[in-house]
Amino acid sequence: MARRQRKIPMVRKTNYGQLHHALGPQSVLSEDNVAQIHENALHVLQELGISILLPEARELLKSAGAQVQDHMVHFPRDMVENALQTAPKRYTMRAPDPDKDQEIYLGRQLFASSGGCPNAYDRIRGRRPGDLESYREAIQLQQSFDIIHKLSPAPEPQDVPNHLRHLAMVETQIANADKALAIYARGRAQVYQMFELIQSALGISEDEFRANPYCSTVINTNSPRLIDNPMAQGLIDFARAGQLTIVTPFCLAGAMAPITVAGALTLQHAEALAGITLAQTASAGAPVMYGGFGSNVDMKSGAPAFGTPTHMQMTLGSGQLARHIGLPWRSAAGAASNTHDMQAASENTMAIMATAMAQATLTLHTAGWLEGGLTFGYEKFINDIEVLQILGHFSKGVDQSAAAMSLDPITEVMPGGHFFETGQTMERYGSEFYDPLVADLSNFGTWEAAGSIPSQERATSLWQARLTEFTPPSGCAERLGRMAARLAQMREARGAPILD
Repeated sequence: MARRQRKIPMVRKTNYGQLHHALGPQSVLSEDNVAQIHENALHVLQELGISILLPEARELLKSAGAQVQDHMVHFPRDMVENALQTAPKRYTMRAPDPDKDQEIYLGRQLFASSGGCPNAYDRIRGRRPGDLESYREAIQLQQSFDIIHKLSPAPEPQDVPNHLRHLAMVETQIANADKALAIYARGRAQVYQMFELIQSALGISEDEFRANPYCSTVINTNSPRLIDNPMAQGLIDFARAGQLTIVTPFCLAGAMAPITVAGALTLQHAEALAGITLAQTASAGAPVMYGGFGSNVDMKSGAPAFGTPTHMQMTLGSGQLARHIGLPWRSAAGAASNTHDMQAASENTMAIMATAMAQATLTLHTAGWLEGGLTFGYEKFINDIEVLQILGHFSKGVDQSAAAMSLDPITEVMPGGHFFETGQTMERYGSEFYDPLVADLSNFGTWEAAGSIPSQERATSLWQARLTEFTPPSGCAERLGRMAARLAQMREARGAPILD
């Protein structure tokens, strides 16, 4: 049977911009063992130490009381505890559009798309290295769905030279979106240029910029127990500028971390505390987010695995540790599958479910992640958005108003009747239930008559339609104009090098 072109339904207005967790946090560890992991992490920091490659960071920590031997830094317990006292428990993540600002604290539920992917894939153009076109399209897709609360930098535009890439990425975000910005910490020269461009685009002073985080970066430690030059410098630079660092060890049990969940969480906790302490030493009160992105490797191949029981257990344990120290925290979804199939869907969905159970403040890599983060998938992005929107609808909770609990509809319907025409149904039929984005809820005959179009093809039509119809939000052109002259000067001066 010849397939027919699927008609894309009218886009209904959604309201997922501000979410809170609907359920209480779940636990996999006893409170005593959470406290023990925290104590063990403090022991690791004080007795074993963390290798920090940046001399500036070692000197800063040494002046604050750390013991330094060559590149090893030993953190006294009271130094870490003081850092946890000064780290803010609540702050506002600013966006170019103030209506998209996000309050950050335990109990909030925020989602971000795929980050760090060097490649892109869709059913029309296939798998390819990320370029500026695919990066722009990914930003536009992130802007198009309010279940995505902040931007993520992927797929990376590899057709732009390294010394200019940071400029292109900031420009693309400013030109196409009005959500909270995300940038890479790849050396002070690049970071300072991006800070300056953001201030120019938003029309704010340096003092206003420092007062609240207008951008964020992910600081990944090099497990086990190492912080490299760009990450250490990023912690210092972002803290002193008042911008958000999301301190995230990437601990894969059995490879870069002990094979047990408790052991991997201990290492993760120690490394995260080290990064937070460095940030607070650089500037007490700087906004930070505790990060946990842990899973296991496949012991037959050594490849990362996602959506596994270990991934879920480490997510739940990370939530318990974050609550133990009282800080908002970041988790992550993800898929190891090499293509957009049931494996990819189940891996990502199980990981996202774990973040809901663990009450993650911010979850990254929620939409589009394939191949363990090597590829941003357009169709997968759309189908992942469906899962996020379902969770977002669920997080709005149950209507417990007098109108919702009224006996009137039951009274109206005689035994054996139906509720299609009750007053309550007629009033609410257009808004009571979640309206699917890509799922087809028709019966088999209707689906077959429409061309038997599977989910992947429906997703292709949806991302194509969103990009075809995309219009940058109001304010983008004005913000872009404010930074245009300085951006041109930076490009003329050949941008800035990355830090090795």
